Amino acid sequence: MTQLRLTLALTLGLAVAGFAALAQETAAPTEAPAADAAADLAMGQPAQDPNAIGATYSKAVFDAWDLRCVRTETGQDPCQLYQLLKDGQGTSVAEFNLFDLPEGGEAAAGATVIAPLETQLTAGLRIAIDGAEPKVYPFTFCARIGCVARVGFTAAEMDLLRKGEKAIVTIVPAVAPDQQVVLEASLKGFTAGFDAVKANNAALPAPEAPKQ
Repeated sequence: MTQLRLTLALTLGLAVAGFAALAQETAAPTEAPAADAAADLAMGQPAQDPNAIGATYSKAVFDAWDLRCVRTETGQDPCQLYQLLKDGQGTSVAEFNLFDLPEGGEAAAGATVIAPLETQLTAGLRIAIDGAEPKVYPFTFCARIGCVARVGFTAAEMDLLRKGEKAIVTIVPAVAPDQQVVLEASLKGFTAGFDAVKANNAALPAPEAPKQ
């Protein structure tokens, strides 16, 4: 349960930072600091110091993917792989966060995809890798930052992601349930990025056992 709480905390921390990044994408370059602060205020939080404990920062970039980490007191910071997804007009629509999982489980890696609040939840989230048959994932919950779908990738699916060129993410807008919003997640740099996630998180101290 401790590891699950750490994963959830990291996911939500990165999600908040991702919301700020999305606000920056939709604002003019000269308005970026104001947009960032506005995003924090929208979450009911003051503007975040990037050096503060709990703050999210970019540690490295692997082509289309960003290695994002949460700053801790020890300096041994957990990280995920992140990509902001845009539509054909360049509008920021969704966020893709991917993290490693302990070996031996059915899922080799986990991901959270954050879609707009105006998403048709009953349609679920569809992900297809390089034209393969898409898999449908349910949305788990919605918050101010958007609606979250939790995804588990098997070892075979991770191999496809490593070898692939793009993943197609499809959502359905609630205001137009007969239409689809199709987003492309580039897989350029995915292998190196995910290897960096695993190497970084493998070096983290083991979580403390819960007290009896």
